[in-house]
Amino acid sequence: MYYNNFNYPEYRAMELDDTAPETVTNALYTPAFLRQHLGKLVRVEFLIGTTYLEDRTGILVEVGASYIVLRSIQDGNLLYCDIYSIKFVTISENPFINNPDFQV
Repeated sequence: MYYNNFNYPEYRAMELDDTAPETVTNALYTPAFLRQHLGKLVRVEFLIGTTYLEDRTGILVEVGASYIVLRSIQDGNLLYCDIYSIKFVTISENPFINNPDFQV
């Protein structure tokens, strides 16, 4: 199931004014880069401790200076995530859940 952006008002990007920090307006910084992909399906990998990677998949709903929010594709719950533990983000440009024509 893929959520379209019209059913969830939080997908509409929050307006940023002149007082917003550069980290959320300049795409050279992670938060501003991720804000360009609101509403897309993402897989985020977090470094827990020094060696353990944990991943979460969901729709990118919100990005702040130090956090992101994902909407779970399994149950629709919101997941608040610390941006500083993110190591990798996979952004799906074409989120196909089931494609019977796909061949390896």
